[in-house]
Amino acid sequence: MALDDVVTGDASKRKLTGYWLIAPGAIWLALFFLIPFYSLVSTSLYDPDGSVLTGYSMSWHFGNFVDAFDQYKGQLWRSLWYAGVATLLCLAIGYVLAYAIAFKAGRWKNLMLVLVIAPFFTSFLLRTLSWKLILADDGFVVNSLQAVHLLGANDRLLATPFAVIAGLTYNFLPFMVLPLYASLEKIDIRLIEASSDLYASPIRGFFKVTFPLSMPGVVAGTLLTFIPAAGDYINAQLLGSPNTRMVGNVIQSLFTTQGDYAAAGAMSVTLMVIIVAAVLVYVRTSGTEDLV
Repeated sequence: MALDDVVTGDASKRKLTGYWLIAPGAIWLALFFLIPFYSLVSTSLYDPDGSVLTGYSMSWHFGNFVDAFDQYKGQLWRSLWYAGVATLLCLAIGYVLAYAIAFKAGRWKNLMLVLVIAPFFTSFLLRTLSWKLILADDGFVVNSLQAVHLLGANDRLLATPFAVIAGLTYNFLPFMVLPLYASLEKIDIRLIEASSDLYASPIRGFFKVTFPLSMPGVVAGTLLTFIPAAGDYINAQLLGSPNTRMVGNVIQSLFTTQGDYAAAGAMSVTLMVIIVAAVLVYVRTSGTEDLV
């Protein structure tokens, strides 16, 4: 057998091995993303005159998107606003925490990382209900704020935008901290020391060295926080009021209560398209090539 034939055979085997390795992931993606996505898009194009009782038929009714957006655009923009504010709060809080763990924690680093992910050991629903108790009208927080006259006697925190954003911030904070920590921990400390040797102040050194080098973690963390927060409905359901309903609440109600599958599918696809477009623009303009 010629040497070229042996080399060609080895290359073919390696190529087939690569296909076999990615096959489980490809099958998983097809079963749990592509097929449900196709079903969702099909649902968004159902005949709007159908119902759960009479059934739906595929009519390619693109007007569902216009009708759903006109009716629920307030909840849609509110969801993006709440998610954006919660993401910025997570970034501010999470960066300080991740920086402290990466550079200041010393031998307590592993313990602090465990404490960051400790909330995941309990139910998402239970964590949100805990905030309902913390922000209750007769709770310690409200009573303390009323005592120092930061809240009026009849003011409240529960069932307000503040409560919803606070719940989103708390629940999704670990998604911000972990990517930031992973990015900060890879920074060579000698680069930070070099900025001091070149007479940069600590603040200038941070914005010129530390923050730019941590941008992959910032981008990953903001995406992991913003995307699920925009589609969340638990926090608005438990901590908010009808005036703080998010698009997730609308979609959940349309699917499970009203049975308006066409409008629910249209709103789901609309939210998905807006988020994907925003993510593409954000990643392209963020200045990090690791995620592009």
